[in-house]
This record gives sequence, C-alpha cells and structure tokens, in this order.
Amino acid sequence: MKNQIEQLKKDKNAVILAHYYAPAEVQEIADYVGDSFYLAKIAKQSKADILVFCGVYFMGESAKILNPDKKVLMPDLTADCPMAHMVADGIIDEMRKNYDDLAVVCYINSTAALKCQSDVCVTSSNAVKIVKALPNKNIFFIPDKNLGRFVAEQVNDKNIIVNDGFCPIHAKITATQLLAEKEKHPCALVLAHPECEADILALSDYIGSTADIIAYAKQSNADEFIICTEDGVNYKLITDNPGKRFYYPDPHPCCADMKLNTPESVLSVLLNEDKEVVIDDEVRTGALLPLEKMLELAK
Repeated sequence: MKNQIEQLKKDKNAVILAHYYAPAEVQEIADYVGDSFYLAKIAKQSKADILVFCGVYFMGESAKILNPDKKVLMPDLTADCPMAHMVADGIIDEMRKNYDDLAVVCYINSTAALKCQSDVCVTSSNAVKIVKALPNKNIFFIPDKNLGRFVAEQVNDKNIIVNDGFCPIHAKITATQLLAEKEKHPCALVLAHPECEADILALSDYIGSTADIIAYAKQSNADEFIICTEDGVNYKLITDNPGKRFYYPDPHPCCADMKLNTPESVLSVLLNEDKEVVIDDEVRTGALLPLEKMLELAK
C-alpha cells in the first residue's frame, strides 16, 4: 500500500498533509505532519497539484481557501469538528452593533462561513501573539471559550469577550481523571492544550498548542509526562523521545473524526480523486482575508 501511495503521489504531483491527531499509520505515510498553523503554511507554499488533507473538514476548507487552483482531497469528507460550528446565528452582527472598535477573532477550527464574518483567524500556536498585535481594544473570540479565556489571561490590556463553544474531546478531560493519573505518576509533568477546561490548565506544568507540547517534551529534562490533548500526538512524542514515557487521562482523549483518516482511505482518494473540497467563490474570497491576515501577523 505504501508503494502504491508513493507512486500515485509522483504520478499526480500530490502531497499528503496530516494533522498530529490523525492515526499513527497515516502520519507515517504523510509528507508533512503538523498542527493547523503549520499545515496552513505548507498548503500555501506547496507546489503540488493535489493536496490530500488528513484531518477534519475545516482544515480541508482552509487549504482550499488558500489554494483555489489546487485540488484539495480529503480521505473522508464526513470527518468534522463539532466546535467549528459552535457560533449562534446572528451573534457576530449583534456584537458588532454593541461594541465599537471590535475585532472578531476566529480560531481556525471553524467553518469557512464563520471565517467570512471574521477579521482575523488564529491558531492555538499564534492566538496570543495575534491578539496582542491587533489595534482593537474589544475582541470577540470565536468559537472556543477555553482558548479565548487562555488568551484573555495573557492579554490584559484588551476587553476579550468569549463565545460559548468548546472542543468536546478536550472538554471531556476532567480534573478527577488528571489527578488519578498524577497519583499513578507523581514525577510526571502535565502538558495541556489550551482547549482544555480551566481546572485542567490550573493543574498543568505547561500549556501550549500541539506543536508547543511536542517541542516542550523534546527539550525537557523530564522523563515522564501526562499529556492532556488528543492521543494521536503520541506517535510524534514517542518518535522524538524514545527514552521518555507519556501517559494520558483515562479514557484516552480520542477524536473519532480524526481517526476516519486511514491509509486505505488515503490510497482510495489518490486513486479516484473523488472526495474533493469544493467552496463557493464568494465564501472562499470572504474567508481568505482573515486567513491571509493571520499568516501576515504571525510572521
């Protein structure tokens, strides 16, 4: 299967992009593996004619928005992110009426339609940096309340209003689960994603994006870590750190949508070129502006 995939990539000038939360066997065959920000940059820079995006739908949408002339394929078009839809109809217009000098800051984990209504996109890697760089004093952060709250704690000179969305996977991690893991591994450092709830972050030794967690674990002198994010990240963690041990709250945080990406579905979509991301031109144009502003401000 790997040989078939490699040959098809050469024949069709295709590359495979995979998120850290995709299954290990998909990360293994990917040309690029990373978090949302890294993959957005790679998609923009790529010279390939076909981008096979192994993630969830908003990621494929973002790749297509940034690359209208490239064919963006997804191994499974039903792979979705519930949080990407968690903004109530009309609330953005209402916030713009109620607050002068408002910037709508949209986590990249959102639909193209929501991006169209936003001023700038962010990822968990660059959210604090970009919000600090904005001239606006009032910020409406959508859709994730947990990342929004984390940003507000780092940016004290702005009025940050957070939307009530959340990642179901990170929100399911409880303090009880984490404390049980800490009791089993008292020497382990806790590394948490800012999409986690506040009580998890309060118990953590380090808070950062998926890429930041991976970098921290590699640079740290510690040998044991409790990881509070989706367990697909384990592939990169153990690859980079063969002598270190990584634990997860029980049950492991696992995104079923991310796991819809399989080597079999990657091969199928390369063969048939059938699961293409298609976006209306008006939506694409509107969503492009906040994505390009993100790439500019995050340089």
